[in-house]
Amino acid sequence: VIFELFTLISAKNLLYRLINLPLIKVLVNFIFINLYLYMENKKEINAAIIIIGNEVLSGRTKDLNTSTISIWLNSLGIFVKEVRIIPDVKKTIIDNVNEFRNKFNYVFTTGGIGPTHDDITAESVSKAFNLEYGFHKEAFSILEKYYDPGEFNDGRQKMAKMPTTANLILNPTSGAPGFYVENVFCLPGVPSILKSMIGGLNNVLVGGQPVLSKTINLRTYESEIAESLTNVQNNNKEVEIGSYPFFRQGKLGVSIVLRSINQNKINLCNSQILEFVKQKNIEIIE
Repeated sequence: VIFELFTLISAKNLLYRLINLPLIKVLVNFIFINLYLYMENKKEINAAIIIIGNEVLSGRTKDLNTSTISIWLNSLGIFVKEVRIIPDVKKTIIDNVNEFRNKFNYVFTTGGIGPTHDDITAESVSKAFNLEYGFHKEAFSILEKYYDPGEFNDGRQKMAKMPTTANLILNPTSGAPGFYVENVFCLPGVPSILKSMIGGLNNVLVGGQPVLSKTINLRTYESEIAESLTNVQNNNKEVEIGSYPFFRQGKLGVSIVLRSINQNKINLCNSQILEFVKQKNIEIIE
């Protein structure tokens, strides 16, 4: 039968028949599916952060949440592309949420979901999505059980008000849940509480390849390496190169940070930097 296939039909027809054999068909489909998944994973998944709070803008409160969220998202293969700090103003929150949710894969807000009058993030996000704002049944039940009888007052009940159809982000530290609607995730502003909650989203977010990094610390000035570093960056477009001056032990230096999803490209970039560092006789700080 195989001999007849080779002698009586054209190469084109033979290929068609072979591809449609059950086992071959399964193998071809497997290859195409995995190729598709590979290409999907190569796409960059991005995010933006909106820090909400007059206290941050005034300088009274330091923003620690950007660093926490960014490092966490990097580990999931999600690149943070923009961060904004905005006041507790409904229209400003609504406008920024609507802009970012259409621009980025994920949006994270921090602050404004507490019990006081200026905690208006939940109501603003409801309006951004044209959703009903009110008591979320599950959130209300969680908080009612969390507090002792008589302690679940109006202010604490307010923390259960949000888009009524939102998904909850559980809070293992202080009970009051955050929430998310589509690609917008609303978290508290208190850094320790936020940090305890984000791990619960690991199985919700779909990331890409984890972002890898390498740091090279040099005893030099940025101006001394600027041209050489620019040349390396121009030759390594898939590696993000940042230079950050520092002051340690009474001396100036520069940290060069390489970031990419490809370790081989980081290694190549690193070798090119070390080459010009050696030529310029610059000290490497271990």
